[in-house]
Amino acid sequence: MSTQNPAPIPHDQLRFAMPPVHENYADERRYRKERLAGALRIFGRFGYEEGVSGHITARDPEYDDCYWVNPFGVPFKHVTVGDLVLANGDGQVVDGRFHVNQAAFTTHVAVHRARPEVVAVAHCHSTYGRAVAALGELVEPITQEACAFYEDHALLDEYTGVGVDPEEGKRIAVALGSNKALVLRGHGLLTVGDSVDAAAWWFIAMERACEVQVAARSAGRPVLIDRRQAMATREQTGSDLVGWINYQSLWQDISRSEPDLLS
Repeated sequence: MSTQNPAPIPHDQLRFAMPPVHENYADERRYRKERLAGALRIFGRFGYEEGVSGHITARDPEYDDCYWVNPFGVPFKHVTVGDLVLANGDGQVVDGRFHVNQAAFTTHVAVHRARPEVVAVAHCHSTYGRAVAALGELVEPITQEACAFYEDHALLDEYTGVGVDPEEGKRIAVALGSNKALVLRGHGLLTVGDSVDAAAWWFIAMERACEVQVAARSAGRPVLIDRRQAMATREQTGSDLVGWINYQSLWQDISRSEPDLLS
């Protein structure tokens, strides 16, 4: 072996995943559905499911005001691409053999309609998200990961019951505004993204940030990262592209270890 340092590999020869571009609606639809089924299974692994509560929606790339969603009553860990349901903005099933959770559509449709650039919306009743929501607090900039949400999430500081009223969905959409995430007091977390991958990653990252925040609070008084550094960190780590990239190892794991999700 030569003792000289090898020449660096040109950047264009390094393998680095980037979001794919699809040539037609059918390919884009299949891709979104695969990612949606995978995200649901990952959420199931992480224990975000609470009975029949919790849902992720993905906008259909072709049909206006129609969204793919997990089937009502099917465990997250068992969802396949073939199980997913397409429902219109009124919550009526237009493709699929299962019912949908009307509470999911009350909230999700309002967000999708208010944010046409959003492809996916995630909302589950995760443990630490609910803990921070119960405190009526935002995610504090106490770690590098938490800074991804700095001044890019909001708090809906009221609880008005199970979200089956369309007006409640509109309130949630207004409270979310242009942010990537929302803390709903007494309820939990909601995240959005320009891909299923990004929305799912932001939910996972936000839940973990809440867990760290609760743990730090129990041990003492967390030290906040100053605004300038928090903003700079968010600029580096808070885009949907970064969210998509971070999520890829989770997708590779779930799709390789549980390939039946694609059926």
